[in-house]
This record gives sequence, C-alpha cells and structure tokens, in this order.
Amino acid sequence: MARPQNSVFDKFKTVAENRKARFDYFIEDKFEAGIALTGTEVKSLRFGEGSIAESFAEIRGGECWLVNANVPEFSHGNRFNHTPKRPRKLLLHEREISRLQGAVERKGMTLVPLSIYFNSRGRAKVELALAKGKNAADKRNTIKDREWKRDQARIMRDHG
Repeated sequence: MARPQNSVFDKFKTVAENRKARFDYFIEDKFEAGIALTGTEVKSLRFGEGSIAESFAEIRGGECWLVNANVPEFSHGNRFNHTPKRPRKLLLHEREISRLQGAVERKGMTLVPLSIYFNSRGRAKVELALAKGKNAADKRNTIKDREWKRDQARIMRDHG
C-alpha cells in the first residue's frame, strides 16, 4: 500500500529556486520528484551550488527528464566529475508520468521545476509544477496586484 502524499513538501534545505517561473506561468499542480544524481552532483548541491532558472522538464520514452539544469562541477572532484548541464532523470510513479504526459499533450501545459531541495531524510528532490504560460496582459495584472498588495501593507503600517 502506498504512503499518503503530503500536500506540503518537507523542504529541509532549498538549494536552487526558479522564482521567475511563478511570474511567467500559472501554476496548476505541484509534484515532488526524486532526482537521479551522481556523487559529485550531490556534493555540489550540498554546497548550495546549482541553478534551474532556464531549465524545464520533458517526458521521453515513458520517463521524465530534467533538461538544462546547471549543477556546476564539484571543486574537489577528480576525473570522474560530472557534466554540468547533462539531462537528469526525475523519479516519479508511472501513473504520475502518464498523468503529466496527458496534460502536456492535450491541454498544452508545461512542466516547470520550481525548486531543488533536500528533504528531512537527506534526499535531493525537485518540486515540479504543471503550468500554463501567461501572456503579456496576465503578467501586467500580476505586477499590478503585487504593487497593490505592497501599497496596502504600507498604508496599514502607517495608519494602523
């Protein structure tokens, strides 16, 4: 029997975050995926290095892959050091992969990584989002709402 999934992921140490994704996309659903890493990649991530700003996820051959994520080479690595921008396999259940693939093919959605973190058990995880792209007008509305909330907080602070 499968363990029930938490609605909130237990992020112990966040390594990389894709803050621009929340501005560029409407986030529909979030998934927690394991990531297959080599030894030097794990060490590099534990030092807080890595970037997922320009990365994306795709489904190829029934498997989910994280493409274009940059995990720099480990400084004390030797000849067995890894390639910084290699595609990395994401570990998801088969039914999750088929659900994601259906949404991407039918609804025109995108798989966007939101963050890479270590959970409380020390495992590297990726927070993956099923997202729909925003157009320019949606982005303007997001900016307007954000500025209005900032002004509201300023007014409440000044006038009590």
